[in-house]
Amino acid sequence: MGYFKQREPRRFDHKYIFVDERKEKLDKIVENAKRDLGMLPPSEESYRDRLKGAFVGSNSHLSRRNENGQRLSSGAIVVALFICAFLLFYLAKSVWQL
Repeated sequence: MGYFKQREPRRFDHKYIFVDERKEKLDKIVENAKRDLGMLPPSEESYRDRLKGAFVGSNSHLSRRNENGQRLSSGAIVVALFICAFLLFYLAKSVWQL
């Protein structure tokens, strides 16, 4: 079945060694609180927030994949074609025997 299903590449999952996620979350909460109280000027969105999902909209094949959801696999299509061919063969054989 290796002909009909393409393997997906391994996902890139880089874990930083020297990052304290708890400290980053706390710093972000403190910064947002200071902005709400007016101690800091309002800032633009961070570059991570702006980049998140920006490339999906510009690529037509990625946006179509997200809109359509699950598609039929090529293996299912091949099986359906074999069933249709068998039915046509059976019908043609029964018509010509009469």
